[in-house]
Amino acid sequence: MPERKPRKDAARNRAAVFAAADTLFAQCRSPEDVTMADIAAAAGVGKGTLFRAFGDRTALIRALCEARLEPLRSAVEEGPPPLGPATPPLQRVPALLDAVLCFKLDNRHLALALEATGADSPYRTAHYERWHTLLRDLLKQLPALAAIDSADFAAHALLAATRADLVEYLAGEKGVPREDLRKRLADYIAGTLGARTQ
Repeated sequence: MPERKPRKDAARNRAAVFAAADTLFAQCRSPEDVTMADIAAAAGVGKGTLFRAFGDRTALIRALCEARLEPLRSAVEEGPPPLGPATPPLQRVPALLDAVLCFKLDNRHLALALEATGADSPYRTAHYERWHTLLRDLLKQLPALAAIDSADFAAHALLAATRADLVEYLAGEKGVPREDLRKRLADYIAGTLGARTQ
């Protein structure tokens, strides 16, 4: 019985931290503006609690993104069409990229902060490797992309169209509406895959 209280407190603190970080990233002008001190204050926890739970800002951002991406990951791993594994690659690839784009539109500054955690490159983050591997393996099932080098590069090129900095530039700075962005991405994917699979 005495052990349950710390676990409940920890779970409650984690939820409060994630909610506070979500709000701060959604409202900030730049993800760099959001500090651990800001998150701790907004969550109503001490800075020490935050550092003990997550270690540093990068680990907190990664943990928050993992939590927010969990529904998408579950849908990709075991869900029904169009994201689930039973969907043919030509339908699954556009559905997956659309879902990634929508996540980044809904979490623009958080996604920017996550991509900035890859040291000097967003390509060095674990989440990027996971999406790239999945896309590459799907693309390798298409006859024209069966050669590993073609599928590998195509996966990078398609994911580049959903990079957080590009999404922020188009949606944030240029004001491109959400549905227009989704349509442009769908057209780009169709053109890329269509041209390569003929």
